[in-house]
Amino acid sequence: MPEGPLSIHAVPGLPEFAPGDDLAGSIAAAAPWLADGDVVVVTSKVVSKVEGNLVRVTPGEDREAVRQRAIDAETVRVVARRGPLKIVETRHGWVVAAAGIDASNVAADTLVLLPADADDSARRLRAALQSLLGVTVAVVVSDTFGRTWRDGLTDVAVGCAGLPALVDLRGAVDAHGNRLETTQVALVDELAAAADLVKGKLAGVPVAVVRGLLLDVPDQDAGTRPLVRLGPGDLFAHGTRDLVPARAPGSGITARPGALEAVAGAFRVASAALPEFPVVFAYGSDEPDVVDVHLTDAWTTTTALNLGALVGAALVQLHAEGWATRWEPVGTPGGSSLVGRLRLGAAPAQPR
Repeated sequence: MPEGPLSIHAVPGLPEFAPGDDLAGSIAAAAPWLADGDVVVVTSKVVSKVEGNLVRVTPGEDREAVRQRAIDAETVRVVARRGPLKIVETRHGWVVAAAGIDASNVAADTLVLLPADADDSARRLRAALQSLLGVTVAVVVSDTFGRTWRDGLTDVAVGCAGLPALVDLRGAVDAHGNRLETTQVALVDELAAAADLVKGKLAGVPVAVVRGLLLDVPDQDAGTRPLVRLGPGDLFAHGTRDLVPARAPGSGITARPGALEAVAGAFRVASAALPEFPVVFAYGSDEPDVVDVHLTDAWTTTTALNLGALVGAALVQLHAEGWATRWEPVGTPGGSSLVGRLRLGAAPAQPR
């Protein structure tokens, strides 16, 4: 084996894997030189194959139609779409094209799903390699993702064990004396991308080893969960085509701080976006998840159009900012006004 401070090595000679195959045994046989501290990077496709996380296309079925049904089954939320292409949030929490379902480098009668729990797969593979070879390694399960605002694909981690997913540098001071405020390095993503330089997409090499990386093994192995950025931290939760269709009256809403300020801000945005509909509005709140809204239309001849447009725009704005909402009209005490109760807060969390 080549020596050096940091090196990346392909593991050739591995078989074409099938459900029930011994992945750990095959890696141990092909790479008996594994040593303590090595990071074994395994393509998610072979993990899914040995675990049987596959969809079969029967003779006569349209493969693309089967693929679309599989995408829908793996989808928690559609983030954006264009024609048949869908960017979705999977039940794992990943936001990825086609739910990560792969139709390349696989037989024509098969589609490969992401592993059911790639973190657990990584932990089991790590334990098996330690048992077989007597070495303590880390494991990264990688998959190929596209990237927003950049062409080209890169490998990222969808599962890991024996190393931190993020290296937190917040609070450290750089060479110029600046304190780092937000820097967290996605270590496992960098390892996945580096390993793909020797695995490639066409060479049929699903495993690589990164050697020479000094790692602190975490006390609590959280896997890749720290990488998932959803909820209030997600500034790009919706594609423009799907923002309006994704909004629906909320159910099971729970109180969330900042409701009154959010409603006021949403109606200011809506009023600025609809200057042809001049409306005067006022708010009040006596419950943590309820804001009373009183709208007065300056053009009494078009009251319904003006007020309805403004409420609709404000609700979409609140949805874009991550609020669950339900509008409850209270009444129209005058011909030019509308009073409603807007319930808003956090929606029930999706199980992951």
